[in-house]
Amino acid sequence: MSQHTAPHHGLAHGDGHRHQHTPGDPHGTGDQHRPCSHHSGAPLDWNEIAPLLEQQAETESPAYADAAAWLGTLAPAQGVRRVLDVGSGPGVVTGVLAEAFPAAEAVAVDGSPELLARARERAAERGLGARVSTLHTELPAGIAELGKADLIWAGNSLHHIGDQRAALVEFVGLLNPGGLMVLVEGGLPARHLPWHIGFGRPGLEARLDAANADRFAEMRAETPGHKDEPDDWRALLADAGLTPAGTRTFLTDVPAPVSPVVRGLALAHFGRVRDSFDDRIDAEDRAALDRLLDPADDLSLHHRTDLFYLAARTVHTARKG
Repeated sequence: MSQHTAPHHGLAHGDGHRHQHTPGDPHGTGDQHRPCSHHSGAPLDWNEIAPLLEQQAETESPAYADAAAWLGTLAPAQGVRRVLDVGSGPGVVTGVLAEAFPAAEAVAVDGSPELLARARERAAERGLGARVSTLHTELPAGIAELGKADLIWAGNSLHHIGDQRAALVEFVGLLNPGGLMVLVEGGLPARHLPWHIGFGRPGLEARLDAANADRFAEMRAETPGHKDEPDDWRALLADAGLTPAGTRTFLTDVPAPVSPVVRGLALAHFGRVRDSFDDRIDAEDRAALDRLLDPADDLSLHHRTDLFYLAARTVHTARKG
């Protein structure tokens, strides 16, 4: 969930993608990019979690729109006729890409039928139904089924494939000549709170980042077919036969005071952190999370006036000759 501090905590792709573990993925969620279970081990209810994934992705949509506009300078919009959004989740970024490349069919690719159904609904609601389609498949096994494309966007999804190098080679085989490969990997961990929150030890989120880094390393090691590969994305793209075309980082900056939607996302985020990181943080930090989640506490997330959302996504690009 790279250039890569460990992926950010969150429900997913903040890019509206689903991911294979929670909450240690980028606000990516989103990944993306899938959470395979909650802390009790039961499968996630995608119909329940989809609205949160969408809200998270919509919060970051301006940054993704900026990224898509930049891609339009690298791959002229009228020349892009087919776009693959790999690990699309509910299709927020699929829609952003469809709007940025108006001559293209944009294909949302995901392993969750529920999220793909929502991607189709979103496209129809936005007048994009004629140009947005969906493809249900699991990766990496299903890469060959994706078909040719002029632009492949893999938003916080490649790090869920054990052999990233081999997967990139397969993706390159799908690109038309002159096509663009886009990896969203790395950036900076998201921040919601000041360093000193008024109780507990200062620096809570930095310690949660450290716990998340360990959790992410375990996830990578347990991924089927895992190959221990440094996250030098430029080198991996070049080794796959592409010409690197540039790397940029895009910022989402939602200052305090936040909207009820962003407050709700923070509550969901810290709630999942509290449930999933129980054995990775000490008693003082667990107590701090309990206070943050307690609606009766004046310093909880329910009432804080200093709550914000700050996240950075790094986008790596390379072109096929």
